[in-house]
Amino acid sequence: MTSKTIVFIHGMFVTPACWEAWIAYYQEKGYTCLAPAWPGRDQPVETLRANQSDPQVGKLTLGELVEYYAGIIAGLGEKPVLIGHSMGGLIVQLLLQRDLANAGVAIDSAPPAGVISTRWSFLKSNWPLLNPFVSKYQPYYMPFEHFQYTFVHTLPLEQQQAAYDALVVPESRQVAQGALSAAARVDFGRMHVPLLLIAGSDDQIIPAGLNRANQRKYEAALPAIADFKEFPGRTHFIIGQPGWSEVADYISDWLGYRQL
Repeated sequence: MTSKTIVFIHGMFVTPACWEAWIAYYQEKGYTCLAPAWPGRDQPVETLRANQSDPQVGKLTLGELVEYYAGIIAGLGEKPVLIGHSMGGLIVQLLLQRDLANAGVAIDSAPPAGVISTRWSFLKSNWPLLNPFVSKYQPYYMPFEHFQYTFVHTLPLEQQQAAYDALVVPESRQVAQGALSAAARVDFGRMHVPLLLIAGSDDQIIPAGLNRANQRKYEAALPAIADFKEFPGRTHFIIGQPGWSEVADYISDWLGYRQL
């Protein structure tokens, strides 16, 4: 059955502001769109940055985020389409396991537990969050230089700076570390609604090959359950860099096909 509700799930280091253009795009197509902020993120970016050491930020876990979104979905009148980016993509996969959606899209998704990459850019990008010599309760505010490397390295400098200034906020290390734990475990053989995994060819923090490895886990167990699409020239900022609407168009077409 076709769903006309979309729940957008943002990833780490940002707020729902990253979905503003997407919400307008899908509302024009007749969807009801929600983009709930992670707990504590329903404040302006400037306010969140001013509280970089807020202990409440550091306490947030991946398990709590999954339960938080499950509660929101339970209050809707229908099972929605879920579209998530980065850590939001992993949350989409975990929610599909609980039969809470009509379809799911995971864009540049953080990998489930057990799906890993040894590529240098992946290790370098994630090290500040996984560093065992820093307290897991200490929030991490990504410097501009690291944002450049992990999110927007192919974009012009002015676009890099504009994205950083508009979106980036302090983050919980525990959310990232949760992706390596049982909280991020996916049963790839469990039947659920269709899932589309999208990768950017130039993504540094979640390399395209890691997204492909994620999809192949599903494919090996249930061949018809997960689809894959790689977009050339896209960074981890695929949902905001020029050409984002091409990605949104592809998802719209895929939803039309998969929900028939």
